Amino acid sequence: MAGSKMEGPSAPALRRDPYEVLSVSKDSSDQEIKTAYRKLALKYHPDKNASNPEASELFKEVAYSYSILSDPEKRRQYDNSGFEALDADGMDMEIDLSNLGTVNTMFAALFSKLGVPIKTTISANVLEEALNGTVTVRPLPLGTSVSGKVEKQCAHFFGVTISDEQAESGIVVRVTSAAQSKFKLLYFEQDVNGGYGLALQEDSEKTGKVTSAGMYFLHFQVYRMDTTVNALAMAKDPEAAFFKRLEGLQPCEVSELKAGTHIFAVYGDNFFKPATYTIEALCAKSYEDTTYKLKDIEALILRKRNELRQFETEYRKALARFQEVTNRYSQEKQTVDELLKQRDTIHSSFTVARSVITAGGSGHFSNGSSSKFPSEDFKADSPGEDSSSDSKDKSGKKKWFNLNLKGSDKKV
Repeated sequence: MAGSKMEGPSAPALRRDPYEVLSVSKDSSDQEIKTAYRKLALKYHPDKNASNPEASELFKEVAYSYSILSDPEKRRQYDNSGFEALDADGMDMEIDLSNLGTVNTMFAALFSKLGVPIKTTISANVLEEALNGTVTVRPLPLGTSVSGKVEKQCAHFFGVTISDEQAESGIVVRVTSAAQSKFKLLYFEQDVNGGYGLALQEDSEKTGKVTSAGMYFLHFQVYRMDTTVNALAMAKDPEAAFFKRLEGLQPCEVSELKAGTHIFAVYGDNFFKPATYTIEALCAKSYEDTTYKLKDIEALILRKRNELRQFETEYRKALARFQEVTNRYSQEKQTVDELLKQRDTIHSSFTVARSVITAGGSGHFSNGSSSKFPSEDFKADSPGEDSSSDSKDKSGKKKWFNLNLKGSDKKV
């Protein structure tokens, strides 16, 4: 398949066929793809190729290709329609803390503190030591717990030995941190060369007042929550944060363990300081009710995820319609206000209210027409009559005043 330019920030500049990158066929199993990825990731890991910029780009290409082929839905989309069917913004790249430097590590720590999900790679030194079988493995008996403190980008390895009966009942391995440290829970499979190859990893998540991660081998499909899925798309569209929240529920690749010793590890994923933790291994036989509840609740969550996918379509349509009618409401309100304002203006034109106009030292009253009031004409044409009338009023007032005075004199 021809390469194409990549628009997202997390993928290589030129995209090659992911099957070609990992040197696997289109009908390869998940395990074959995983094995190919592990070998190539270890080969091109920045820790081992500090002076080779080309290896860093190849490492990104390998990680990007695996992010497609390891996800059943993305693999199906790619097989059907190629890169065009994939949402580039939703493709996340893992960050190698050992290659970031102090300043960039501080920025990554800040974003993580603000709640931005950040994927980090596992140190190549840890993977290589495990693959060579040179790691120290401490026993972790079923039904017990061990507490410890692991340095950043280092790992503590534990061996969990189980019998046939215990394997049939199911096994649970969980890690918690009361200090809310960041860590990874890792599961390694026996390699043909005698070492251990990474098979599963779970990043810690904050749950209540602690951070935790767990692996559940219960003979039925269990799921893990990957909060980095669609993280960029969700950041761009806050409403998508709700609708895409359950999209991070991904099926775990391994659902059961066989009798024997299995290797787990706690990897320190803090940005600057060691991670404190408590790891415990349990046989599910004593937790049958809890096991059934887990199966039931995950079935409900999957059903709810499908319902939300349909509801999102309905919601988006309703939201678009709401925006449309809201815009019309604003326009109609403005139109009605303007019409009523014009009506009020017309009403106010029907009035006999007069305004004073002064010209050349003389004044007259006007209501917008040139005619004069009759009373004004009468006064203007009969000035003598007006003065005679004024004299009579004055003499009347005087006579009335004098009579009162005379009356008051008599009383005295």
